[in-house]
Amino acid sequence: MPKFSIIIPTKNEQEHLPVLLESIRSQSFRDYEVIVADAGSDDRTREIAVAFGARVTGGGLPGPGRNRGAEAAQGDILIFFDADVKLPSADFLEDCWHEIEYKKLDLATCRVMPLSVRHIDRALHEAYNAYALATEKIRPHAPGFCIFIRRHAHLGIKGFDEEVVMAEDHDYVQRAAEKGYRFGILRSHPIGVSVRRLEKDGRLSIALKYIFVEMRMMTTGSLKGDMPFKYEMGGKSANPKSKMQNLPAGKAGSKLPN
Repeated sequence: MPKFSIIIPTKNEQEHLPVLLESIRSQSFRDYEVIVADAGSDDRTREIAVAFGARVTGGGLPGPGRNRGAEAAQGDILIFFDADVKLPSADFLEDCWHEIEYKKLDLATCRVMPLSVRHIDRALHEAYNAYALATEKIRPHAPGFCIFIRRHAHLGIKGFDEEVVMAEDHDYVQRAAEKGYRFGILRSHPIGVSVRRLEKDGRLSIALKYIFVEMRMMTTGSLKGDMPFKYEMGGKSANPKSKMQNLPAGKAGSKLPN
């Protein structure tokens, strides 16, 4: 049984997925499996995942997709990455694991850094880091593109709440903390994430959305029901008319090839 199960929800991620999978393949820590939970991509996402030795399952929107991947996982530690992140160092997994063990954490995340040279992007991500660190012990926050959690804790909170339509990641870690599972933000490494969402939706628009959702969660609880904002998962479709669908699982593979 692998120590880690790395779970990646996808939808048309042929551009970004190879970068992430290559950075996983370069890790010094090797005791893992990779599961791609795909939400009916019509590009080469599934083909790329299989070529790297990942197992492919059906997926959905990010929360449900992570749950579907977790259902197929065999590892003691579940790691949720999004397809547009990149591990910054060959020692990322090993160092994060040592820090989780040393601090006796049940779930964790990392600081974030943008894969961008723009000062505004760095400022926005540092503002998020500062807020997340300031609220680490009282109101945990974790971006869905980087969450480590022990399997028993994931099962203990029954996974991601699939009724939550936005900030399901923060809802997930806050419910875990309320259950008594120990959360922490790892200091070993930040994780690199693309700024495509900022570029697509606009930096001010994204900032205002996150502020709105945070205020909503603090006052009336997690956002359920209809999505209040336009949202499109993943990358560009190869077929603009395609719709989300669950396709048959791809060829299995326990680890990425050497």
